[in-house]
Amino acid sequence: MSNRTLETISRRELLASLALTSAAATLPAERTATAASAPRDAKESWFDRPMRWAQLTLVENDPGQYDPQFWLDYFKRVHADAACLSAGGVVAYYPTQIPLHHRSQWLKDTDPFGELLAGCRKQNMVVLARTDPHAVHQDVYDAHPDWIAVDAAGNKRRHWASPELWVTCALGPYNFEFMTKVHQEIMARYQVDGIFSNRWAGSGMCYCEHCQRNFKAASGLELPRTNDPQNPAQRSYILWKQKRLFDVWKLWDAEIRKLNPQARYIANSGGGALSSLDMKTIGELADTLFSDKQARRGVTAPWANGKNGKEYRATMGRKAIGGIFSVGVEEPYRWKDSVQSEAEIRLWVAEGTANGLRPWFTKFSGTLYDKRWLNVVADIYDWHHRAERYLRNEAPLARVGLVYSQQTATFYGGTRAQQKVEDHSDGFYHALIEARIPFEMVHDRLLDAAHVDQFKVLILPNIAALSEQQCAQLREYVNRGGSLVATHETSLFDEWGVRRANFGLADVFGVNFKAQIPGPMQNSYLKLEKDAAGKFHPLLAGLENTTRIINGVAGVEVEPRTPVIPPPLSVIPSYPDLPMEMVYPRTQQSNIAGVYLRNLGRSRVVYFPWDIDRTFWEVLAEDHGKLLRNAVQWALNEETVVTVTGPGILDVTVWRQKESLTVHLVNLTNPMMMKGPLRELIPISAQQVKVRLPQGARVKRVQLLSNSKPIPGKTAGGFLSLTVPTILAHEVIAIDLATN
Repeated sequence: MSNRTLETISRRELLASLALTSAAATLPAERTATAASAPRDAKESWFDRPMRWAQLTLVENDPGQYDPQFWLDYFKRVHADAACLSAGGVVAYYPTQIPLHHRSQWLKDTDPFGELLAGCRKQNMVVLARTDPHAVHQDVYDAHPDWIAVDAAGNKRRHWASPELWVTCALGPYNFEFMTKVHQEIMARYQVDGIFSNRWAGSGMCYCEHCQRNFKAASGLELPRTNDPQNPAQRSYILWKQKRLFDVWKLWDAEIRKLNPQARYIANSGGGALSSLDMKTIGELADTLFSDKQARRGVTAPWANGKNGKEYRATMGRKAIGGIFSVGVEEPYRWKDSVQSEAEIRLWVAEGTANGLRPWFTKFSGTLYDKRWLNVVADIYDWHHRAERYLRNEAPLARVGLVYSQQTATFYGGTRAQQKVEDHSDGFYHALIEARIPFEMVHDRLLDAAHVDQFKVLILPNIAALSEQQCAQLREYVNRGGSLVATHETSLFDEWGVRRANFGLADVFGVNFKAQIPGPMQNSYLKLEKDAAGKFHPLLAGLENTTRIINGVAGVEVEPRTPVIPPPLSVIPSYPDLPMEMVYPRTQQSNIAGVYLRNLGRSRVVYFPWDIDRTFWEVLAEDHGKLLRNAVQWALNEETVVTVTGPGILDVTVWRQKESLTVHLVNLTNPMMMKGPLRELIPISAQQVKVRLPQGARVKRVQLLSNSKPIPGKTAGGFLSLTVPTILAHEVIAIDLATN
């Protein structure tokens, strides 16, 4: 590596300098596929065909004890058109011929994987073989101790849950050589449609001899002993590990395609800002992908599965994506044979469906201890099958994009990425849900015109780490007529998390950075200001009956650099909150603006120099939610694609299909909305809906898919208006269109 400091090396240069070559062992491609497992026509790609997935993860003692026909019958009952079945890795469920590939002790002379595969193929299902490379048995340790992960103290790692097993290193020969042979054998024998790997990317930092040697050769550095992303070794390691994992992904995919050109390697990977692998690269590699956030836990918001879908689609585009959901309780105590409430399952799947995820249920163990979930999933899948025509989406119609940034989380957030990055995003996300504003997620490495010009507004929730190129793309977006809403330290840091002297978007925000405000800001407020005509700005809509509201917790000090709209909010600085006799403001008026607004013709810019979104997520103050809603609506400066009015909390999404539009209304109204598990679904009353129609289209028919009945509507001025009488969990307005 060059002697230049990492701060001066671009991402592309660093990735190139870290390139490694990996030679994979080959396996004789003796094809033993049966007629039932023969590949489809080579011209047919299967990725977009499946709509409902089923996963059966066998446990080691299932062979010879569970009832495979029960599961095949259940797959047929629920109209599943694809399955993911346990094949190999830590346990092989087929008669593997690879030394050290541990066969199930209950396997005997049977082939459970092959039997299930043949049954699924008779039902014309797509089939993925599941592998799990993260742990091995003692014989592997004895033969290849260098394949085992090593902790910082130099100790080989026993498995944390099954101490008889050893944890593997994901970046060395075990994955690159041994698991390559396993994947080749599975594909050669069974010609499956793909191989899906769970826990393939490692189980934490590894200090084995291969990691030490390979990292030193690539970077010239020793493995880091810190999590600080500003440490040169840690920064280099973050990118080296990504490169190494993408190398093994590409290797497995290439070897699979040699044996079946239509098959793919599918990594269980990806996600939002906190994901460790770059989603832009994943979007380029993967022909299809599946979000593995299976259910709510703790205080997970009920819309979280919808956010999963939006984050995946931000880089996957129109490629088919699925949402893996568990029928069990998802808590840190790992009750894998549990069953959660019907309400939780229904709401989680509804959120995924409304946001473009095709449902994928997962069941651990072929033995059933609790059957309560079977009818619930069957009912959900039966509805999904009947509504399938309206769930094959072409594109979302939202005009608002919420940006998320993995580089901000990695290099600016570091070990505090949840608090410094994700809490901002979640706060703004929740505010948009409450405001019933349809929106999409946007990856910050896809800010080019082709990806963002579908949106009238881009939201930057403390997207602190932006490169000069990304700032230029946002500047060009505004010049083309787009609007921005940004908060806190957005663009104050470069892509490596190094603070700039000024905002990268200072000219767009119309302000210069002066200093960070020491925090937290205790007992600080915002004063509502009227304009010269004595009127409140639209930003303050719904707040006209007060003179001040609470401020946030963290902020930056800025000064205007260009003429701006007189700020409708001014800051009342912190004053003592104890003793009670001293609780009074030391100043009633300041010249510190709480927001900066710019009206640039077709474009509008809103910049909050404080953590309004993060504070909203922590406190959920209604006033902050109104400010965020009003900021987006003012920046949008057009009538929304859909307006929904009525009681309750709804997630609203709008989609276009080939000959129809759909409006999804997911009912989140529940006293246990912010803390699972829900006990029941609570219906809400009538909702008034107004939908903007495509230019030149006329309405042929309108129906409600959950209520399974047509519904009257009125068309006027390019909009369709109707009333949805009630919503339990999920209602879909299906609008069949004809073009004039």
